[in-house]
Amino acid sequence: MATRTDTPAPAPQVSDSHDLIRVHGARVNNLKDVSVEIPKRRLTVFTGVSGSGKSSLVFSTIAAESQRMINETYSAFVQGFMPTLARPDVDVLEGLTTAIIVDQQRLGADPRSTVGTVTDANAMLRILFSRLGDPHIGPPGAYAFNVPSVRASGAITVERGDKKAVRATFSRTGGMCPRCEGRGTVSDIDLTQLYDDSKSLSEGAFTIPGWKSDSQWTVQVYAQSGFVDPDKPIRRYTKKELQDFLYGEPVKVKVNGVNLTYEGLIPKIRKSFLSKDKEAMQPHVRAFVERAVTFTACPACAGTRLTEGARSSLIGGVSIADACALQISDLAAWVAGLDEPSVAPLLTALGRTLDSFVEIGLGYLSLDRPSGTLSGGEAQRVKMIRHLGSSLTDVTYVFDEPTIGLHPHDIRRMNGLLLRLRDKGNTVLVVEHKPETIAIADHVVDLGPGAGSEGGTVCFEGTVEGLRSGDTVTGRHFDDRAAVKETVRRPTGVLEIRGASTHNLREVDVDVPLGVLTVVTGVAGSGKSSLVHGSIPPGENVVSVDQSPIRGSRRSNPATYTGLLDPIRKAFARANGVKPALFSANSEGACPGCNGAGVVYTDLAMMAGVASVCDECEGKRFQPAVLEYLLGGRDISEVLAMPVTEAEEFFGTGEARTPAAHRVLGRLSDVGLGYLTLGQPLTTLSGGERQRLKLATHMAEKGGVYVLDEPTAGLHLADVRQLLGLLDRLVDSGTSVIVVEHHQAVMAHADWIIDLGPGAGHDGGRVVFEGTPADLVAARSTLTGEHLAEYVGA
Repeated sequence: MATRTDTPAPAPQVSDSHDLIRVHGARVNNLKDVSVEIPKRRLTVFTGVSGSGKSSLVFSTIAAESQRMINETYSAFVQGFMPTLARPDVDVLEGLTTAIIVDQQRLGADPRSTVGTVTDANAMLRILFSRLGDPHIGPPGAYAFNVPSVRASGAITVERGDKKAVRATFSRTGGMCPRCEGRGTVSDIDLTQLYDDSKSLSEGAFTIPGWKSDSQWTVQVYAQSGFVDPDKPIRRYTKKELQDFLYGEPVKVKVNGVNLTYEGLIPKIRKSFLSKDKEAMQPHVRAFVERAVTFTACPACAGTRLTEGARSSLIGGVSIADACALQISDLAAWVAGLDEPSVAPLLTALGRTLDSFVEIGLGYLSLDRPSGTLSGGEAQRVKMIRHLGSSLTDVTYVFDEPTIGLHPHDIRRMNGLLLRLRDKGNTVLVVEHKPETIAIADHVVDLGPGAGSEGGTVCFEGTVEGLRSGDTVTGRHFDDRAAVKETVRRPTGVLEIRGASTHNLREVDVDVPLGVLTVVTGVAGSGKSSLVHGSIPPGENVVSVDQSPIRGSRRSNPATYTGLLDPIRKAFARANGVKPALFSANSEGACPGCNGAGVVYTDLAMMAGVASVCDECEGKRFQPAVLEYLLGGRDISEVLAMPVTEAEEFFGTGEARTPAAHRVLGRLSDVGLGYLTLGQPLTTLSGGERQRLKLATHMAEKGGVYVLDEPTAGLHLADVRQLLGLLDRLVDSGTSVIVVEHHQAVMAHADWIIDLGPGAGHDGGRVVFEGTPADLVAARSTLTGEHLAEYVGA
């Protein structure tokens, strides 16, 4: 019998030593030579006040370099079709793995983009109906609302050997409704909002913003076109005159000796207003569009987007339109009940995708929900769907505040998903503010100590317990808990909502108290936004700040977005006796070398473009002659380089005193953006900073009721306290504030809570509690009540 001898353990493999992601000398945005070592196959949370550099480190450095290096593995030809990425400003990056980024960028708001199209669930459904649908109408494209039916015939010549003309016919059956072109809605223009038909054009019949009858070229084209009588009231036009006036084809006409194009009023309005992004319009123009244009469900397809043929093909009495309209949790049950061996692999894959929706807390959505209507948190979770069932391991998953827009009940479920991704052998990096998610981390990196120029350094690196006992802003506030108010304000009136039935609401009747801080809460998908935004439309007395993202190019900055630059330019112009346009980097004062951008961009085809500081203006964006004009001893470039707090002092007193500018700067300070510089590009702002910048802009609007949708999104624990102070000041000044919110600190601080539920989708849509926070905690009758009681330690 052979004797067994113990052999020494094998020497460790060199390949096993690469268990860290090493970052040394990162200087992206406000990072100050940051060096960190992040353990692989662990859950690492990056925290710190908004603007401290978290996203710069995680997304703009680690994830960006990983993506760039993967792109470089492709051929130069393929790289030419891919986005070009520059190497981040960092000395050393080692140990990177493939990064999968799940950020908060909204999904495309294209009218034909739905939850089903962005997750590929629609593609699988179309194949299913093309195989099992009765009657059979064609291939998967016949069920697609993005594919129009096409028919063509004619001669084609194939240039190969002897040229030969061949007669050919071609047809393709698509599922797109021809009336609405797959949008599901048709627009109708209210003519009464365009003109006063009792007046003539010469009397100023047009009521369109900016259309003046005396000098406006657009109006003169209609008046002098020869198609209509400019002195006849519009209501007395003949049938032909009205047709030419409203729907006339484009044609050249001569007006005051100038050749111009005449076009009917309806197509002109569609091109001038309806083709533009509504969010980018000036407020008075946006209000006009909302008044003049109504969108109704397409009468041909009843809003389903599909042709009659696609709707007539059924599986067990259910059409593809019916399937897409079902709540996803119900659709998953329907798919699970189909027993068809011929398509078993397809049913398995589709069922797995639909089950992932339910598991991630989005079972209340439907596949035909337009993707542009999803909140930032919902969009991020939809992007997670495709990764949940992935067999990939040793991948770096990067998440940007995955708990945003989640009720405390849903945060626990999200935490479980993050831990599951880690346990499969992946590295999970999370940028997060919520203490419930920070608490499950294996490793914490805390950036700060402040925001903007006061941040960009690593204040703490280690375990959660180490963070709790550490002397950082996050550590000090980690266990902060707002107490429930002992005394609440008395309402001055009520806003009655009766029979609210938007989306999943079930004929809800509720009285929203005025003159107090009211919080509307409930699990994600319970109907909060439907109740608030669907029943309290923005009007003359209502200022609504929703979650839609602010848009802006690298030329946009806080000064241009808030309107602050206008009074500053006028102040410079008055002080120096010149035109205000000189003090705009987008107008006459722009440096000719870089066109006012401050940097010169060089495109290098498939390689990363190069941005270099402009030699002529040295990055100041203005012509040298403009910088000679001073206000209070500062030139315009120095003013735009000021932080908000310094600028507030500068424009508050002395020679530079400008009350209009001072008011805007005061609002920026109120929302906690005192550290931002006036000329900082909007593209460099974090999600939380953009949300607060939007809030500061809306605070200029006069309204008796403020409606805020999750104002704590992207806010650090320390910043939430400042936000509560701002909400108190608004209420104490006589404004009614209604907040849609999940954050327990805001709930505890409220005067009145309206809780919706009890679940999401068709399990929600009802008011399950109305009363004070103290009553909610005492009753513990709802999910919100249980979590709030746990939060305040009751």
